[in-house]
Amino acid sequence: MTIRRSSNDRLALGALLILAVGTFTVGTDGFVLNGLLPTIAADLRVSEAVAGQLTTVFAVTYAVSSPLIAAFTGRLDRRWVLGAGMVLFTIGMAGQALGESFAVVAVARVLAALGAAAFQSNAYVLAGALASDERRGRALATVSAGMSVSMVLGVPIGVLAGTWFGWRAVMWGIGAVAVVVMLLVPLLPGLRMPTVSLRDRLAVVVRPPIARVLGVSVLGTAAGFVAFVYLPVLVAPVATGAMISWLLVGFGIGQIAGNAFAGRATDSLGPARVRSLSLIGTVATLALLDVAVLSLPGTLVLALASGVFGGMLMVPQQHRLFSLAPDAPTVALGLNGSAIYGGGALGAALGGVVLSSAGVWWVAPVAAFVALLAFALSVPSRAPVVQPA
Repeated sequence: MTIRRSSNDRLALGALLILAVGTFTVGTDGFVLNGLLPTIAADLRVSEAVAGQLTTVFAVTYAVSSPLIAAFTGRLDRRWVLGAGMVLFTIGMAGQALGESFAVVAVARVLAALGAAAFQSNAYVLAGALASDERRGRALATVSAGMSVSMVLGVPIGVLAGTWFGWRAVMWGIGAVAVVVMLLVPLLPGLRMPTVSLRDRLAVVVRPPIARVLGVSVLGTAAGFVAFVYLPVLVAPVATGAMISWLLVGFGIGQIAGNAFAGRATDSLGPARVRSLSLIGTVATLALLDVAVLSLPGTLVLALASGVFGGMLMVPQQHRLFSLAPDAPTVALGLNGSAIYGGGALGAALGGVVLSSAGVWWVAPVAAFVALLAFALSVPSRAPVVQPA
């Protein structure tokens, strides 16, 4: 791995901030559709369960394409991959804004997901390469904060703008921010990672410790998406329209707090403890969701708590993968990106099935059960110690 960089900490911080703005942009697109789901469904003349599958389309595309993009761009400077990703992402946003049918918007979501896959996993790789071992958790948290801030600012503003100007205007706005990020990418330090074939990438997956971490990412993300994609339906008894934005603000503030805590706590306490706290808290908040939505204050409190625990998960996951795969960190983080979006696809699809077949009151219990599975998988197995004869 070679990286051309200055020893100036301000340069490293500037690079991390550019990457964070990029993850903010991708995160806003990834989540804002959930808050606009009823409007999009009505405009495209499909049910809300079907419209929710736009999230599934995005997530599946990301999960499948991330390792392929990494394999075919292994020799390139990461700046080229980051810049090309933002170009493709911008085209996808324009396609969503212009699409007049579900099929066209779904294809545009595929293009946006391809661009997001090229940008996001490489953003974390560059952040990890810029940081020393003892500060890697905080560097990863800085970039990951872009996703959290998208919940506090991007998603609520997007929902409000969608209410006032229409959901297509929101897509144009996200695309405009993506153009800004694209123009800032050349300012990043150059980075070339060791070339790793697709076969070698798949070999990393079968390493048992890495497979377990990736499984936790899949299930942990799926748990949140089972409920979050259908948030407007779940909270309909107490919150509709612009009020959903305040719920998203609470969730996003919690995400930022959880992400910030995870960065320092992972460096000081270790990733295992932070991950366990995140998953146990997620189980508890999802289990209480059906009770919380009986009142607006309860819903707001639960949104905040859910954001805190959810925001704590990925920093220890990424840190653990850096430790488990020092020979192929870009492979491990790329696979974790696939796991995250694979979990998103699984959660969105599962939530749609539960909503259509069992009804809204079963969505939260199913989400809590999936989070419990993630926690069970995260607990290391204790093989019996064989004593020498």
